[in-house]
Amino acid sequence: MAREQLNSAAYSWNGFAKRQELAAALADHVAGRLTKAIAERGTGLLAVSGGTTPAKFFAALSAIPIAWEKVIVTLVDERFVPASSPRSNAGLVAANLLQNAAKAARFVPLYHEAASIEDAASSDNAALQSLPWPLDVVVLGMGPDGHTASFFPDADDLARLLDPSSNRIVLPVHAASAGEPRLTLSLARIVDAGFTALHIEGEDKRTAFDSAVAPGPRKPIRAVLDAARKPVEVFWAP
Repeated sequence: MAREQLNSAAYSWNGFAKRQELAAALADHVAGRLTKAIAERGTGLLAVSGGTTPAKFFAALSAIPIAWEKVIVTLVDERFVPASSPRSNAGLVAANLLQNAAKAARFVPLYHEAASIEDAASSDNAALQSLPWPLDVVVLGMGPDGHTASFFPDADDLARLLDPSSNRIVLPVHAASAGEPRLTLSLARIVDAGFTALHIEGEDKRTAFDSAVAPGPRKPIRAVLDAARKPVEVFWAP
């Protein structure tokens, strides 16, 4: 359902009574966008987020019979940990999304063993250069602090992370609140997506979102809403 916007942030609100209903609806939207991209340019490029929130959505999407062999999946962000770590977003995607019909998709991780997070980001920039940009679909999450991707409010050099004109694909992130160092797609790559969804659940996330779009200090998610080339579709359930 849509709701009235009393601010300049460009978004549409899609509210659901149950999380499973949200997962099914979001999966249908994403599958439709990927199918359209495949028809138009022969491939679909999808970036997804980690955390516990997207598990139901991943399961629903994985079962939809689209031309997955023509889909490339990558991550919005990643912790600087190997895929075998329980904190790895790549591991979460492998266990929940790259199953069923979606097993045929090609997965491009962000984590690579490297001497430093900066070296890993440089390696990613070279490795991801050949992907068929721009993203067709990006599915974001959001923390209670208003962070999305790995754009943490306390990140070192946050202004660089939120530069919509950056020519970088992947950036290194150091933030005390993040725990491990992170790798994140740049804001420029995220906001250039053909379809951007923000998937949030729970009253705390709704409150955090309302705070982010209200007048006041600019939280990282607001930077995405303001810079996105198309209105962001917000999917929420309690």
